[in-house]
Amino acid sequence: MNLARALGSVGGLTLASRVLGLVRDSLFARFVGASFASDAFLIAFRLPNMFRALFAEGAFSAAFIPMFNKKVAEKGGGLAAGLSFAEDALSVLLPVLIVMTVLLEIFAWPVTWALTGGFGKATPDQADYVVMLSRFTLPYLLLISLVSLLGGILNSLQKFWVNAAAPILLNLTLIAALLFFHDPDPLLTARNQAIAVSLSGALQLIWLWLACLRNGVSLRPKLPVWSPEVRTLIALIGPAALGAGAVQFNLLISSALAYSLLGEGAVSYIYFADRLNQLPLGLIGIALGTVLLPTISRQLGGGHEAEAMDTQNRGMELALFFTLPATVALIVCGVPIVAALFQHGKFTPGDTNFTAQALAAFSLGLPAYILIKVLTPGYYARADTKTPVRYATISIAVNLLLNLAFILPLKHMGPPLATALASLVNLGLLYRTLAKRGHFVPDAQLKRRVWRLAGAALLMGVVMYFLNDRFTPYTLGTSVTRWTAMMVLVGIGGLVYVAACFVLRAYLPSDLRAVLRRRSATPTKKAP
Repeated sequence: MNLARALGSVGGLTLASRVLGLVRDSLFARFVGASFASDAFLIAFRLPNMFRALFAEGAFSAAFIPMFNKKVAEKGGGLAAGLSFAEDALSVLLPVLIVMTVLLEIFAWPVTWALTGGFGKATPDQADYVVMLSRFTLPYLLLISLVSLLGGILNSLQKFWVNAAAPILLNLTLIAALLFFHDPDPLLTARNQAIAVSLSGALQLIWLWLACLRNGVSLRPKLPVWSPEVRTLIALIGPAALGAGAVQFNLLISSALAYSLLGEGAVSYIYFADRLNQLPLGLIGIALGTVLLPTISRQLGGGHEAEAMDTQNRGMELALFFTLPATVALIVCGVPIVAALFQHGKFTPGDTNFTAQALAAFSLGLPAYILIKVLTPGYYARADTKTPVRYATISIAVNLLLNLAFILPLKHMGPPLATALASLVNLGLLYRTLAKRGHFVPDAQLKRRVWRLAGAALLMGVVMYFLNDRFTPYTLGTSVTRWTAMMVLVGIGGLVYVAACFVLRAYLPSDLRAVLRRRSATPTKKAP
């Protein structure tokens, strides 16, 4: 499988989803602003959204895909054996999820109390409102977990695009709710958004179920089966959740501390900044993680260690190629980007400045967030979920300590900076152990390109810094003007970066021509 082509398929659909996500957030900022209503919805959405990141993009896939592939690859197994394992997993997963969802609905008050760090400075009526929104969003946990099971099967069958397209339905549903069910009262608009979250989960589940049927995958419901494989799966999911979800847990801690210790709007500043930070993370990190895990597990299962090593080197290379310029751009051009996307309606210039500050702090850790997605498949493909969880636990502890140290002096910049530094710690530990075991050794090509890519990104940053003042006035005009100005600014930065890559010989025109030749030749090749 061509890694760049698979990444392009997943990344393209993820790009569509993230662009729609920016449209959604822009509308949300317009109709709700950075206020108590927005803080309440974001707290209510935090737990379901964390489950989406952990299960759909992390723990379940990390544990399930290698086991499913192993079943399919076993002699005398095939797809039927893999589907039998999936049915056994569903028989245990579904009742557990139903019971968990019911319990969370019943105990929504103490759960929300924990998520907000004790409801902070909220009045009793405000606390009740946050709990109500949480009850509306909690069914999404059940639905998105089932989506992750079906998506894991399709990813194992190399139908990456279907699962990558599912989040588009989340954004379309929330956008529709904002356009057709917004209200002059932000509290009612936020309530409608909470209802739309769970509705989107149902739509995603229908989408994946229909896609499975089209690909000959049909799972029959049955009584729980505690087979040895299912017990192994359950044992792997817990550690994988912590290992893959360190960033999500760190954001959860950050939101709780910001809600309880900082003023109104702080949670919203951190959220909007994180949404922009998540754009390159989704396009690059999640797409690479989605493609690398089944690829590496299949290569290792066939005894092709050298191929697996090369795949991970090229994954690291692609990650740095896209991540370094994104990091510099978000730090240097934070104000015009935030203004273009969010500064209208109830979102003020002061909100823009505070969000841009939080974005700069988050972006310092962007390379770490994405490289973690590249390195963890090296563990999961070898059925090692315990090592990442140890390092994730250390990362969470570091994040908590840094949050407590930074949050009062740095206010809304403290939690993002703590999250960034904690992710760097996690990355360092993951890299060191893989290298020590001989499971990842940077090859000559990667070593040659790293510093040249960094130099190209810095040159781009200098150019964009001097362009900021020229473009900022246009980011405050009409919607068409502001979006056009932002895209032109980003486009100029991209062109400067590509030119700098060629000048510094990080990439050569011959490299690009070779990739294009492989992509054009691939469809004409017939399977033997």
